[in-house]
Amino acid sequence: MAQTKKGQRKFDFPLLLSYIVITIVAMIILYPLLWTIGASFNPGNSLVSTSMIPGNPSLEHYRTLFANEGSLQYINWFKNSVKVSLSTMLLSTIFVTFTAYAFSRFRFSGRKNGLMMFMLLQMIPQFSALIAIFVLGQMLGLINNHMFLVFIYVGGQIPMNTYLMKGYFDSIPISLDESAKIDGASPTRILINILVPLSRPMLSVVAINGFTGPLGDFALSSVILRNVESYTLPLGLYQLVTNPMTASYTKFAAGSILISIPVVIVFLLFQDNFVSGLTTGGTKG
Repeated sequence: MAQTKKGQRKFDFPLLLSYIVITIVAMIILYPLLWTIGASFNPGNSLVSTSMIPGNPSLEHYRTLFANEGSLQYINWFKNSVKVSLSTMLLSTIFVTFTAYAFSRFRFSGRKNGLMMFMLLQMIPQFSALIAIFVLGQMLGLINNHMFLVFIYVGGQIPMNTYLMKGYFDSIPISLDESAKIDGASPTRILINILVPLSRPMLSVVAINGFTGPLGDFALSSVILRNVESYTLPLGLYQLVTNPMTASYTKFAAGSILISIPVVIVFLLFQDNFVSGLTTGGTKG
């Protein structure tokens, strides 16, 4: 509501419309999440008899997941997912930082063409190369190899995140580099001691992107990982609902809730810099 000269409040329709849109979006996001949480505490395996607020809540599904009964190896799948996601986050952050620094601070032959290639690569989804990735994995003998999967994820992270990181580097005055060069600092020392500390917000964005992407991926991991022991969580949880005779949708819901815990932890660690990094990197450059 806006204040008029006579002290009366004027009806602000755009503000009201904004609140309505925010409320609708929040309901769209929260409803499936609340339903999944409720289903994970419902006894039984079917979603037909489940409700958002279970009448007789039970931890049976969570106990079964951690019991690793039969072909269910939830703890192992969880470890595989965290390992792949952390490795992707670390390597992608390092590679993106050096790549963006080169494009931002150096002028070399092929620089503009390289940036254009990165832009084009962002338009091509990774799953369009599934056949080529599978053939390459077979030729190299890297099927069921987690590091092969990590390098594929890292390669997919570089084009998009390089643009974000380069935009942030461009917003840092180059006079800082020149002052450091006068003091005898090398380009590597300038990057590590000056640009990286000033780029923590954007580094947080790159790190979160590198962690959450592999954690929820199904298409690429299903091509590379074929043994049950090497499955990540999306592949392992998929097995819980593929067999019509033994499908357990409530157990699937419990596993889906637990997979969000690492994402929440990583986001809490980087949340102070995440929003500012995302907005600045998207507008600078």
